[in-house]
Amino acid sequence: MIDEKKLNAVLAPYREPNLKRSVWQMVNSFVPYVVLWYLMYLSTSVSYWLTLALAIPTAGFMVRIFIIFHDCGHGSFFKSSRANNFWGMVTGFLVYTPYYEWRHAHAVHHATAGNLDKKGTGDVWTMTTEEYRNASKGVRFGYRIYRNPLILFTVGAMLSFLFFNRFTFKITHKKDRLSIHLTNLAMVCIVAGLILLMGLKAFLFIQLTILLFATSSGVWLFYLQHQFEDVYWERNDKWDRVKAALEGSSFYKLPRVLQWFSGNIGFHHIHHLNPGIPNYKLEKCYRENPEFREVKPITLRAGFKSFSLRLYDEATHKMVGFPSKA
Repeated sequence: MIDEKKLNAVLAPYREPNLKRSVWQMVNSFVPYVVLWYLMYLSTSVSYWLTLALAIPTAGFMVRIFIIFHDCGHGSFFKSSRANNFWGMVTGFLVYTPYYEWRHAHAVHHATAGNLDKKGTGDVWTMTTEEYRNASKGVRFGYRIYRNPLILFTVGAMLSFLFFNRFTFKITHKKDRLSIHLTNLAMVCIVAGLILLMGLKAFLFIQLTILLFATSSGVWLFYLQHQFEDVYWERNDKWDRVKAALEGSSFYKLPRVLQWFSGNIGFHHIHHLNPGIPNYKLEKCYRENPEFREVKPITLRAGFKSFSLRLYDEATHKMVGFPSKA
C-alpha cells in the first residue's frame, strides 16, 4: 500500500512556480508561433507546399501554448491565481478553448480518472466490454465511428476545438458559460481581423492546416495518457487515487524535441499525482525520485499499438479491441 502522505511530501517541493521560467516559456512559445504564422502567410505567394511544411512546427508551438493554458487551469503556472486566470483566458483564445469551462471539466477528469462509475467528463469516451455488449446497435455504431483513429485523430479532433467548444448546452455554471461566450467573441474578432488583412483563402488554408496538425497531435497525446493495454480502471468502491495516477496515467517517453513541444506532458503519471507541479518541473521530479521511474514507459513506437484498443475488459483488467462479432 502506497503511503499517500509520504508521496505528497516528496512532490511538495516541485509545486512552486518559477516566474522567470514561466515567462521564458511564454516567450519561447508565443514568439515563434507568431513568427511562423507570419512566415506561413508570406509562403502562400511562393508555394503552398512550403506553407504546409511550415504548418508542422507552427502546430507544435500551438500545442506548447495549450500546455501553458493547461497549467494555468491547474493554477500551477504562476503563484498568482489572477495571473493564471488571465493568461488562461488569453491562451484559451489562441487554442480555441473556453478557459473556465475547460478548467471545470478537466478538474472532474482528474478527480475521476480510472473510476468506471464516474467516467464521461473531460475524458475520451470509453466503454467496457459489457457496456458495449448491452448497447443498442445505434450506440455501437456511434462508438465505432468515434473510436476510429481516422476520425478521432483528424476531423474529430479539429471539430472538438472548432465546433463543440462553442456551445453552452448542459453547462450549468455561469462562469463556464461566460468563458464560452468570451472565447467565441474573441475568436470572431481575431478571425475577422486576419481575414481582412490576408483574405479568406489564405487565412483558411493557414489556420485550418495548423489546427489539423495541432489538434490531431494534442488529442493523440491526451488519448495515450489513459488508453493503453494495462491501464488502471476500477469501480468506485475499490478506486484508489494514487493507483489511478501511477497505473492509470502513462509515462510516454518521447524523443527530446517532442517532449519539449509537448511541455513534458508525457510524465503524466506524476502530473496526475500532483497537478500543481508546473510542466517544466515534471522531468526534474521524475529524475530525482526513483519510485516514479518504476512506471514502465510507453515509447513512441509502442504507443501506436493503442490504435487497436477500444474497450475496457473488467474480467482481464485490460484494454482490448472490439469483439470479432458485434
